[in-house]
Amino acid sequence: MKKHFVFLLAILMACLNNAQNIEVCSTCPVTTLKSAINQAKDFDTIIVKKGTYKEHDIVIDKPLTVVGKNYPIIDGELKGEIITITSDNVTVDGLFIINVGTSYTEDYAALRVRKSKHFEIKNLVLEKLFFGIYIEKSNHGKIFHNKIIGDAVEEYNSGNGIQLWYSNHIEVEHNHVQNVRDGIYLEFADNCLIKNNISTNNLRYGLHFMFSNDDIYQDNTFENNGAGVAVMFSKKIKMYNNIFRENWGTASYGMLLKEINDAEIIGNTFTENTIGINIEGSNRIVYKNNNFENNGWAIKVRGACYTNSFTENNFLYNSFDIAYNSKVNDNVFDKNYWSNYTGYDLNKDGIGDVPYRPVKLFSYIVNRTPETIILLRSLFIDIIDFSEKVSPVFTPDNLLDNNPLTKRIIW
Repeated sequence: MKKHFVFLLAILMACLNNAQNIEVCSTCPVTTLKSAINQAKDFDTIIVKKGTYKEHDIVIDKPLTVVGKNYPIIDGELKGEIITITSDNVTVDGLFIINVGTSYTEDYAALRVRKSKHFEIKNLVLEKLFFGIYIEKSNHGKIFHNKIIGDAVEEYNSGNGIQLWYSNHIEVEHNHVQNVRDGIYLEFADNCLIKNNISTNNLRYGLHFMFSNDDIYQDNTFENNGAGVAVMFSKKIKMYNNIFRENWGTASYGMLLKEINDAEIIGNTFTENTIGINIEGSNRIVYKNNNFENNGWAIKVRGACYTNSFTENNFLYNSFDIAYNSKVNDNVFDKNYWSNYTGYDLNKDGIGDVPYRPVKLFSYIVNRTPETIILLRSLFIDIIDFSEKVSPVFTPDNLLDNNPLTKRIIW
């Protein structure tokens, strides 16, 4: 086995040592990217100089590095897909790709990776696109430092910025995605890292998970999308230190959790969203060290949510901290800071001496009759909330934070 490995390594090193550079420009012997790929040998580098190249259906079918100098423009002229990678060990770096074709039967992309591994897609600028970067049945790749700007108006005739489909071990980092349908979309994509991306002004979701497990997304910003993030039918997702901001709308939220199990939501900030987190059918999730500030609802629990823990979070100036549509509670709320807490701390240990009941009767009423929201600041509402606090009838009597903190938590 060791001899075979050394032999293969020797072959690879020989290929790399024999690799050549091929230059592409209007005055070079090679004037198109397609012809450069046809002439290239394995592990060659193609250098595309500044200019505009009107090409589409470019297929990279051998291990190559394609580098753009001063962002040459690859113009697909709206004729279909522009670049497709079908080989392992391909790098595409520094191109400006525009004018992807639109189709209602095919998902045309500015750049597609199909059944490949060990690829790098970096420093691209993609505009006037249908789908941006589409990773299909490919593994062990990196997508970083790309700028993807769409002009989506309606969901039915727009695509996603970065899409991973049946692809595992993909790193998506430091990308900026805006004005597409979903900024980043994962379907059947396991063990992926989504980090330090900015996803804004997208029609539907900033980030969308479906049937994807053991993924991490952290240090991302999701702002002013139709909804921030949807995580659906997945397990063992880690969500750390993300910002969900200004995702406003009648059915909008910072984060949607549907049928999610055994996840961690730690260190995130939810600010000025209609709903901070909307939860349905999700179990054994740890919510810790999150900030919920100036949202309509900080957290809406819609049912079938069990054995979740909410500890050491800040709930700051939300219209409603918690909305709950069941009289049964199997979740733990402990040591959170609630800006609406009015209890006292006689022994000065930083923990309120009176438990805090985060579910207000009015939130229960609004869930059933949304029109009553116009009464939000009325004295009548304060009276019925107080009565429910004294003697719970409509809300779970054990839904309490028995150790509410009296000072905002600073991390």
